[in-house]
Amino acid sequence: MKILNLKMYSFMLLAVLFAFSACSKDDDPADNDLFTGVYNGRVSFNGGGSTIAEQDGSVRVNKVGDNYTFNFSGDIPSLGDIAMEKGDNNTLRLSNGEFGTISIDASTLRIAFNRDGQTWTANCTR
Repeated sequence: MKILNLKMYSFMLLAVLFAFSACSKDDDPADNDLFTGVYNGRVSFNGGGSTIAEQDGSVRVNKVGDNYTFNFSGDIPSLGDIAMEKGDNNTLRLSNGEFGTISIDASTLRIAFNRDGQTWTANCTR
């Protein structure tokens, strides 16, 4: 009986340790696909003769290689070819006619990004 209890306690200890180490706020979007999926909240777009005021919506995050694509709901165009650099779970870009920030973790997505005169914003959670 003592051996059975020891095995049961060992299994429970391993399960608890796995639960605490499986997901971390230190995960980085450059390292894994943890951040892909749908985030819901407030989104907006302005550019190309089109303005979509802040509204309830969603952003589907896809990753191919090291690049992310943010597919917005409604008539908001996708924001693609975003390379997330290892670091603070976000990217700040200031080059080739684009600037802004994208901050992402397992539960929150915030976008304030301008590319070629078009501006995307998102304040979403999942």
